[in-house]
Amino acid sequence: MTATSKLVVRTADRPDLVPLVAHWLWEAFWRTDGYPLCHVHGVVAAATASVGPPQTFVMLADGEPVGTASLVAHDLGARPDLTPWLAGVFIAPAVRGRGNVRHLIGAVEAAAQAAAIPTLWLYTTTAERIYARAGWQFVESFTRCGEPAALMCRHLACGGAPPDRAT
Repeated sequence: MTATSKLVVRTADRPDLVPLVAHWLWEAFWRTDGYPLCHVHGVVAAATASVGPPQTFVMLADGEPVGTASLVAHDLGARPDLTPWLAGVFIAPAVRGRGNVRHLIGAVEAAAQAAAIPTLWLYTTTAERIYARAGWQFVESFTRCGEPAALMCRHLACGGAPPDRAT
């Protein structure tokens, strides 16, 4: 078996990847919320901050795009008090289960650290165990669109310890 070359790039540096990323995100998350694909394309195309949010990352395996994740200011309307977020994490189905998500999570965490952001937030309805293995802390359960979800955080300044829950 040959080793796979893995690289994470920003869509700001590879705008040719924006249509693919927008399609992935629309199919996985936004279509069911009623957003048109052109809206998602605009959001991804605008994620060009050099420091801090918004930034979108794409994982390349042997030069081929296989996944994406973003650093965004807000991702959960019910919690406008929390910012910023790891959001839009997507791995192509054919390459799931190979550790690719850790590279994307790491890229977003590194971007947050470069911007001196002490805490990142995320929510998930399906991948709590994956994030926990990557060092994220469970904060609380809630319901989103009728599904159980987990709110999680990563306190980067203190090695992953969760912040005070009174936020």
